[in-house]
Amino acid sequence: MAARTTQSGHHALAVHEVVLLLETDTEHGLTEEEAAARRQRFGPNVLPAATGGGVLRRLLRQFQNPLVYVLIAAGVVTLLLAEYVDSAVIFGVVLVNAVIGFLQESKAEAALDALRGMVRTEARVMRGGRQRRVPSDDVVPGDVVLVEAGEKVPADLRLVRADELRADESTLTGESQPVRKDEVVVPNETPVADRRNSLYSGTLLTGGQAAGIAVATGAETELGRIHRLVGGAQVLDTPLTAKLARFSRLLTVAILVLAGLTFAIGLLRGEGAGEMFTAAVALAVGAIPEGLPAAVTITLAIGVSRMARRQAVIRRLPAVETLGSTTVVCTDKTGTLTENQMTVQSLWTFAGRYQVSGGGYTPTGDISDPDGGPAPTGEAGALRWSLLAGVACNDARLDERDGRWTVLGDPTEGAMLVVGAKVGLGPEEVADELPRLTAIPFTSERQFMATLHEQRDGGRVVLVKGAVERVVEWSTAALGADGDTVALDRSAVLEAAGDLAGEGLRVLATAMLRVDAGGELVEEALPGTLVFTGLHAMLDPPRAAAADAIASCRRAGIAVKMITGDHGVTASAIAGRLGLLAGDPGPGEVLTGADLAKLSDADRPEAVRRASVFARVSPEQKLRLVEALQADGQVVAMTGDGVNDAPALRQANIGVAMGRSGTEVAKEAADMVLTDDDFATIESAVEEGRGVFANLTKFITWTLPTNTGEGLVILVAIILGTALPILPSQILWINMTTAVALGLTLAFEPKEPGIMDRPPRDPAQPLLTGALIARILLVAGLLVGGAWWLFQWELDAGAELPEARTAAVNLFVTVQAFYLFSCRSLTLSPWRLGFFSNRWLIGGVLVQAVGQAALTYLPVMNTLFRTAPIGADVWLRILGIALLVSAVVALDKRFGWFGRRLG
Repeated sequence: MAARTTQSGHHALAVHEVVLLLETDTEHGLTEEEAAARRQRFGPNVLPAATGGGVLRRLLRQFQNPLVYVLIAAGVVTLLLAEYVDSAVIFGVVLVNAVIGFLQESKAEAALDALRGMVRTEARVMRGGRQRRVPSDDVVPGDVVLVEAGEKVPADLRLVRADELRADESTLTGESQPVRKDEVVVPNETPVADRRNSLYSGTLLTGGQAAGIAVATGAETELGRIHRLVGGAQVLDTPLTAKLARFSRLLTVAILVLAGLTFAIGLLRGEGAGEMFTAAVALAVGAIPEGLPAAVTITLAIGVSRMARRQAVIRRLPAVETLGSTTVVCTDKTGTLTENQMTVQSLWTFAGRYQVSGGGYTPTGDISDPDGGPAPTGEAGALRWSLLAGVACNDARLDERDGRWTVLGDPTEGAMLVVGAKVGLGPEEVADELPRLTAIPFTSERQFMATLHEQRDGGRVVLVKGAVERVVEWSTAALGADGDTVALDRSAVLEAAGDLAGEGLRVLATAMLRVDAGGELVEEALPGTLVFTGLHAMLDPPRAAAADAIASCRRAGIAVKMITGDHGVTASAIAGRLGLLAGDPGPGEVLTGADLAKLSDADRPEAVRRASVFARVSPEQKLRLVEALQADGQVVAMTGDGVNDAPALRQANIGVAMGRSGTEVAKEAADMVLTDDDFATIESAVEEGRGVFANLTKFITWTLPTNTGEGLVILVAIILGTALPILPSQILWINMTTAVALGLTLAFEPKEPGIMDRPPRDPAQPLLTGALIARILLVAGLLVGGAWWLFQWELDAGAELPEARTAAVNLFVTVQAFYLFSCRSLTLSPWRLGFFSNRWLIGGVLVQAVGQAALTYLPVMNTLFRTAPIGADVWLRILGIALLVSAVVALDKRFGWFGRRLG
């Protein structure tokens, strides 16, 4: 016996073959003993727990990064130098970053836990000929499971019996419409979304009842397959973390080479090994940007806070910056670009086409006639009777809770209730006017539903809704605008229905039949007697702001691609309304899952680049599409809300889930959750992400000249054989205090104007571009030259060594403070931005000034850091050099090659 499939697949087998294969009985089910034995053999009906590497191993992984190695080395060095406070700060930064990374790595495990929780319900099974309720964990292959409307399917089932069965499989397949199910055998190659004889674990039944044989449980279900895709999807480094890793490796090598060179040169000059070791340590400490990890974390945290105010909750800190790097947004259709609420868009009668305003299930809106005026819904003509049929011949219910409207039942029927309620024909009003007496339910064979109602004049009326072809076939006349019957022009009705369907709308027809008092509803009497009233055309409508958001993304150079499980016609219609497609789709603009399956590996990248809409796509194909785009060098954001989106959400560089309508699985797999379920929020989040990366770049541009300059000052001193202009403890003072008081204020820098008019950054562009390196070397060179000149000037003027070193330390800090204003923009002057627009920066400069005064003039600081008071004339020289550096940088921005390339 097989637990999962045969060579053909259960959906391709007749029921009796499935019964034989799984050794069961459709009437009596399994015995308790056999069920227990199968549970022992196949395990419980739950998704397997994640096999993590253990808490300790996950924690240790957070330290496996070159930048962390550099920081640990810095901590050890400062500890050896007896700088215990600085050492504690450095180790504290390392520990905080490790804890943050440890918590973030729990994301995948949480996603898998959420998937497991989806199937922990109760199930009704036949055991030994009796119906029993058991935990869904106890369902085994071969069990005969009974299900009905409102229940969640506990396992993958091959249907044995189905009565008016409809299933909402949107979270699994992306199909927005409830799917009608029956026992009919389907071909083996039929995709999951079209297997009408199967139910799948975790999906919800919206109508009818059925019995089915459990053909797959636990990890072998379709939900389990997605579980494996989620678990196997690679969690990628963000562009920032990847670039920081490359930068830190480069920095590590550079520091070791310079430190070794310093040590070797000193020995060659005859200096003592101990003294040269101290000098090499000083160079290493100077070159390490100790404040960089803290600056990255705080800048990202500020970005998280700003995004939260714009309805985007970040679950993984580096995802903030990833948004700024995004080059492609792959978006699910149902519930992301659309409302996931079927809405009647148009009504058609022989009087013309009527437009309906308002979206979703909220019963507010209007119906306008072909000329744009109010529709005659109060008159007893075709339009009113078509609306009455849609509301009265209906088994759905509208429900309002906490200001939110939902539909209990079939969404298509719900849409017909809503359009009636918009013009005062709500369910209660219609029930009072036309009390229901009896009904013929809809079936896929009948293709219609009919109800019999009592009228106030004592007569009765039959109301019908159903497939256009069936209703038109059974109608012999039509109702006119004034309520009189007219001749039925079948070709006109079919042409109108075809036009509406061509717009991606789902079309249902309505009809009526007046009967005498005491008349009955007899199905056989309906053909050839109905009076056609009209057409209802409906669609899951696009979100109001989605089209503008897509246009904004495109202006920002970001491609938008729709990936959905819906049919191609529906997907194309929505894409056209959103501006993703202009007119009729061109060759290759719309691809289906079947089209993708036919593509060779060589042809797939180009096809994926060219297409804007991917329809009828399976969860695995969504994942492969994201991988194909990433292999093409794209930074991919993927949006979604269903279980079927979870693998792609996790694989994407940044997964974006819907907060209101999204499943818990999607939220746990995502990096960002939109609390308002609005695609337009992504545009805001991208803007914030670009601002975050810009501010991080500004911090690096600001901090590296100091680190480079400090290292070069030590190297020059060794080469020239002179005293060190600054000591290791003084270097640590500069690096740690300026990073906090000055550098971190750049994290609060407002976004520069026009940030969304720029194209996305090239993902292959390194963190340190040639222009950025040139700017860093320019400022570092000015720092080294100015520090050496001032140091030697003071010594030549008779100053003691501590005073000369104090002058050099203050020069480094003052130049950094002046340069900070320049780094507020890499291309614009501070005056263009508004000199006082960043109040944190002004406050930071004042705090640093107080700190430098304490370092220079407080005796205790003089003792700790071997500094000495300096005179006003020294400060004037320091200010003069700082102003010179600022002027050179400003001229470079205005005229230089570097400034034009940095922005």
